[in-house]
Amino acid sequence: MRTTTVGIVFCMYGCLWVACQSDAGAEKVQEIRTGGPNSDLVRNPINADGTIDSSLLARITFEETEFDFGSVNEGEVVEHRYKFTNTGKVPLLVQNARSSCGCTIPEWPEEPLEPGESGEIVAKFNTEGRPGAQKKMIYVSANTLPAETSILLKGEVKGRD
Repeated sequence: MRTTTVGIVFCMYGCLWVACQSDAGAEKVQEIRTGGPNSDLVRNPINADGTIDSSLLARITFEETEFDFGSVNEGEVVEHRYKFTNTGKVPLLVQNARSSCGCTIPEWPEEPLEPGESGEIVAKFNTEGRPGAQKKMIYVSANTLPAETSILLKGEVKGRD
């Protein structure tokens, strides 16, 4: 049921103000709060007193946070899959993964992972023009605490003679 209220105000100089109010806006707000595709993922873990309720956040647990690819020849592309599990009680959404260098390209799952589900971050490191010891950080941003987790790809690139 929709109700509408109309108000009319007369001013000293003959102005007329008409206002119309409807509860349709309230219905739309309620629909947005309960039905959007990301509405189940948005949670505020900070209480009014400033404490953090980590049960309102996902948890990303990697099988390994560091991978040593050993020694490879310059020009090879090193690829590694960092497997992880959502060990939290709410869906995990990996929002971004970026590397410390343009020579390393990370890929991540775009769909939310339910509690207990697993996924992987795939890192591809192009060794062309990068002889010597290598350490490439990959920063994973998600709805976790902390919001950013880092993983490491390292090894040695043998230069061309």
